[in-house]
Amino acid sequence: MGLLSDPNRRRALISLLVRLNTPISVVCYFAGVAWFMGLAFEPFTLRTYMSENAMGSTMVEERFPAGERALASGKEFSAHKKKVGGMPVDWLVKTMQDRGLEVFTQRFSRTLPFPDENKERYMVKGTNVYGILRAPRAPRTEALVLSAPCSPGDQNNQAVGLLLGLAQYFRSQIFWAKDIIFLVNEHDLIGMQAWLEGYHHTNTTGMDWSPLQGRGGSIQAALTLELSTDVITSMDLVLEGLNGQLPNLDLANLFYAFCQKIGILCTIQGKLQRNDWDSVSGYSHSIQTLMMMVMKQASGRPWGDHGLFLRYHIEAATVKGVNSFRQYKTDATTIGRLLEGMYRKLNNLLERLHQSYFFYLLPSLSHFVSIGYYMPAFGLLTVILLLRVSFRIFHLEVSSPGVLSVLTPLVISHLTGAALYALPTRFQEIAVEHFPVSETEAVVLTAIAVYTAGLALPHNTHRLLTGEGTEQGWRVLKLVAVLYLAVLLGCTALINFSLGFILALTLVPAAVLVTPHRPKVLTAFTLVILSPACTLLFSVFFFQELQEMPVTFQEGWLLYLSVISQGILDHFLYGSLVFPLIALLVYPCWLLFWNILFWK
Repeated sequence: MGLLSDPNRRRALISLLVRLNTPISVVCYFAGVAWFMGLAFEPFTLRTYMSENAMGSTMVEERFPAGERALASGKEFSAHKKKVGGMPVDWLVKTMQDRGLEVFTQRFSRTLPFPDENKERYMVKGTNVYGILRAPRAPRTEALVLSAPCSPGDQNNQAVGLLLGLAQYFRSQIFWAKDIIFLVNEHDLIGMQAWLEGYHHTNTTGMDWSPLQGRGGSIQAALTLELSTDVITSMDLVLEGLNGQLPNLDLANLFYAFCQKIGILCTIQGKLQRNDWDSVSGYSHSIQTLMMMVMKQASGRPWGDHGLFLRYHIEAATVKGVNSFRQYKTDATTIGRLLEGMYRKLNNLLERLHQSYFFYLLPSLSHFVSIGYYMPAFGLLTVILLLRVSFRIFHLEVSSPGVLSVLTPLVISHLTGAALYALPTRFQEIAVEHFPVSETEAVVLTAIAVYTAGLALPHNTHRLLTGEGTEQGWRVLKLVAVLYLAVLLGCTALINFSLGFILALTLVPAAVLVTPHRPKVLTAFTLVILSPACTLLFSVFFFQELQEMPVTFQEGWLLYLSVISQGILDHFLYGSLVFPLIALLVYPCWLLFWNILFWK
């Protein structure tokens, strides 16, 4: 306290921090990166454990016997699907009714803002079919959901068959205290979005759907099942949901506990558990798994139908059957018993899952990194911005540079961001008329054109209304930009740590390096490399490397364009926040630093 209360000592401390600002910033940056890389080292992680007392034991006897019959139902479903060329609604309704469920349908339609060339659709119409098994021993105020998407071709037929088999088996049990809803949704995420909006009486995306005629209780948890082969070697757990949301960790713990009990190989990010954490290959395996989760979470898109449940505070995950040609094989009966055990434990819940973590990273299913462990890595990066703010304040003069000299680049940068957000979807028809491109290509190329044009528009905008810029002007603008970036990254990391951390890795060095007095060409090249667009491009190639599916530059560029179009679609279809965040906030903030570089 004496050090801070003594004016002379305080002045000496401030002077020391100012002199060592750059070395401290460099140390903090590399310390933040090293901290993050250390998160995958097993001694620095926590072993997973069940926090919810109602699910604290796997002592239930799973008796599901009808795996072969479920596969036969899947083949029958596939035959009817091919016969009608889509969802066999009538057959599903009759089959669910034969199994003793209350069966209802929901029609929906959605016109996409531009065609989805990945799935070749524009006008989407479909029907969801769901059956409700009423709880015989409770007031029917709570429910669980088991869903299986009706996918095109031969995809996911086995999942629908197993869902029907479980419905028939669950119907014969008397211990259910919650309604169980068996849902087969058409058109994957679009159908699931329609059903969830209808169930909760909301319409946040402008989709047309018919009201649900039957409802269960308040949904406590949900699982989405994906099986596309009769031969299953392992079960993969998918957790990443819309805008980087994750389900309560106890749901993942429950899956892992029953896989261990029944003897099923379980994976996350498609990677098996390894015990050689003290070897280089073991650590490399863990860090790859961790980084894949970070990349998926940062994308903001739902990586399964479960991802849309999370916005309604429903804990959900996707369980995916994988045939990776290992010698180990799992039959449908065993998978049915896995799901039976999980639903019997979820049936015991007296309240929503809340006792375990909602913010975590998983280097494996047996270990996790809590928010208290990974946030310091982000904090070390943001400390650099606070140091730069103190440095700028110390060097500011008393004289004012004029409000307009700072306000003008702020306004024009954000107007450019607004154009990046609004113009691609609004000008697609004009672009198609004048250029030989499809609607999707027009949207993506318009976005790239607006983004590139922004590099030319904002710089020197400080002179638009106020004449020549001053030395004091760019210092004030940089102070504002650094504060803006610190607040933006902090808020982003609270919502989606992975996205905030990736942006901090690139934008913090840009904020530190840029001044009008550095070599223009070299600094401009560095700023472009550290820009949001290039960060996304590098992320596409890096993600392919993590998946062990490297691509050439041409293939990577096509993937990059596809990611841009998919990100815009995800925003308009499901409410993903990544595209508006980048367009309306991150890109304008980066333009402020670009403007500072060309200050005259």
